[in-house]
Amino acid sequence: MSTINERPHKKLRVWQKAMELVTSVYRMTAQFPREAEFGLKAQLRRAAVSVPSNIAEGLVRRTKADKLHFLNMSQASLSEIDTQVEITSRLEYLDGDSFAKVMSEILDVQMLLSGLIRSIR
Repeated sequence: MSTINERPHKKLRVWQKAMELVTSVYRMTAQFPREAEFGLKAQLRRAAVSVPSNIAEGLVRRTKADKLHFLNMSQASLSEIDTQVEITSRLEYLDGDSFAKVMSEILDVQMLLSGLIRSIR
């Protein structure tokens, strides 16, 4: 019987990078103004958490179609994060360095996720 630390998704670089993105989004949004608390902050955090969550769920699905469905949901969440980070930048909630760091992390996860999807297809 496997332990929780042996779950297959935890070994994948894409899942590990997605978890780093979640951490970055939480740290970044901690500095948002109070008026963003229940809007942009909450939405960004939900989208970020959904990326590694859907990767993990997709990888345990039995059919290729199910796997791809959940991985595509992760891709959609990355696009959502990308848009929301752009909005936060335009609202000047982020400095240039924070913006560049998160956008780089999004791109890293996107490239790895695209590769995983190609390998499953």
